[in-house]
Amino acid sequence: MSRVFSGIKPTGAIHLGNFLGAVQNWVAMQDDYDAVYCVVDLHALTVPQDPAELRAGSLRLAQVLLAAGINPDRSTLFVQSHVHEHPELAWMLECTASFGELRRMTQFKDKSDQAGDGGSGFISAGLFTYPALMAADILLYDTDAVPVGDDQRQHLELTRDVAERFNSRYGDTFVIPDAIIPPAGARIMDLQHPENKMSKSDDTDSGTILLLDDLKKIEKKIKRAVTDNDSEVRFDIAEKPGVSNLLSILGAVTDQDPTALADEFDQYGPLKTATAEAVIERLRPIQERFFELEADPAETQRLLKHGADRAQEKAAEVLARAKQHIGLLP
Repeated sequence: MSRVFSGIKPTGAIHLGNFLGAVQNWVAMQDDYDAVYCVVDLHALTVPQDPAELRAGSLRLAQVLLAAGINPDRSTLFVQSHVHEHPELAWMLECTASFGELRRMTQFKDKSDQAGDGGSGFISAGLFTYPALMAADILLYDTDAVPVGDDQRQHLELTRDVAERFNSRYGDTFVIPDAIIPPAGARIMDLQHPENKMSKSDDTDSGTILLLDDLKKIEKKIKRAVTDNDSEVRFDIAEKPGVSNLLSILGAVTDQDPTALADEFDQYGPLKTATAEAVIERLRPIQERFFELEADPAETQRLLKHGADRAQEKAAEVLARAKQHIGLLP
């Protein structure tokens, strides 16, 4: 089977948009790929973190992924910092990437602008060099393909460029990964501001459905969702963003076309009720499994160690190959 790699940072809480846009695809890819999934806690260090929150967040994210359907018998799930080959290879790739390439990364420019403009004013060197660590994450597993959205294309392009340069200089070392464009998922927007994407960084959470929200709270959020002063239910993102968002959510969790779903409703109230019921039905078993895992953290840690051992077996092989080819003394 072709191997796929993807990672997610343990900062902030996973919301419905994250789940439907990424995690759900991870679960589905287990059927078709040798899947390697990583909680990328080292990437979180590019900005200052509360140590206790980072540890708790890493464990909680792993439990959410397991509860959502990542099967440790079918996939390799681990925490990035548990496999020391990641930062070791990252240094070699930092020495292979150019300053200009890293400087052109749009996420660095955006985040450094935010830090300097009304932010903390502190911009870590890691924020500049972390694309090399991201490249190491991918290349350590002879990854064939990486699922990417528009915001990650540039990182994969850099990974491919650096891998090809390393291979050209030192001999055939790395598999050059291709991009997988995930199936077009629903575009989940904020319930109170449907012109904006649902986000875990909003000042208030009234428009965001968190995966671990109390089910009654989820029902209230959806029933208080912004619609419009019209009464027609139709899928029209430009003219009816709030109604269209509810139809998108309902369609995504029931695997139905939102345009066709609109024909089933002639009032907003029943649409909100149906959407709330469908979301709750989708999230209930995930929450139940999460709370089981949360009550037994040792089991999650055991599963993560199992995943790290499997990951390290492959990572050590690739790192040894890179060390040999670049000329490091055994």
